[in-house]
Amino acid sequence: MCVCNPHSSESYFFHTHTQKTSTMADEQLILIDFWASMFCMRPKIALAEKNITDYDCRVEDLMSDKKSSLLLDMNPVHKLIPVLIHHGKPICESLIIVEYIDEVWKGEIPFLPSDPYQKSQSKFWADYIDKKFYPASKTLWKTKESTERETAKSEFIENLKLLEEELGDKCYFGGDHFGFVDIALIPFYSWFHTYESCGNFSIEAECPKIIAWAKRCEQREAVKNSLPEMHKISELILGVRKQHLGIE
Repeated sequence: MCVCNPHSSESYFFHTHTQKTSTMADEQLILIDFWASMFCMRPKIALAEKNITDYDCRVEDLMSDKKSSLLLDMNPVHKLIPVLIHHGKPICESLIIVEYIDEVWKGEIPFLPSDPYQKSQSKFWADYIDKKFYPASKTLWKTKESTERETAKSEFIENLKLLEEELGDKCYFGGDHFGFVDIALIPFYSWFHTYESCGNFSIEAECPKIIAWAKRCEQREAVKNSLPEMHKISELILGVRKQHLGIE
């Protein structure tokens, strides 16, 4: 049974920050961001958990085909967000960024465990989220074909149930402490209403422990202030489906 305290003393502000901090490592910190991207939410949560508030969010317009010169300069290989720029040097890929933040701004409780085996398991499940769970979730809202959508929904639920099994009765995926796998998965919670609307199903009915875990995570200031409201994601994505994909 979970008995951990979900509350955190850290505070986080969603937009650009100008607040001064006591460490030189916080200087010249830029995050190339888009508010609805679950991958961009990850570094924002990680920074907030480390109480890093003095950084600049540069918003990338994903609704446009044109990528900013900053993004192209900082991530010329993949040309994708998020990108964290620290002292002029880019760090790309959301999970790599989270690990970088964990190593640069060390706190009392790291995101990744020190034990090599436990660390490997955390990285395994975070990788599973990106390689198995995310593709099914993307197909679920993007596809026009009903048969393909039903297949994606089945895969989505199956993948989420496996994550629920890994969570078990723990407070967080790492046990009593909010960590790497939690940061990897919790941004998808802001998309849950969208997935349910597109797939016509209830995530809570299928995976009640995942919903309980998500609500526990949401009580943390770092998470609560980093995730957009579900209905705003739904409005955006349903609009994209209709305008760009021709899906009513």
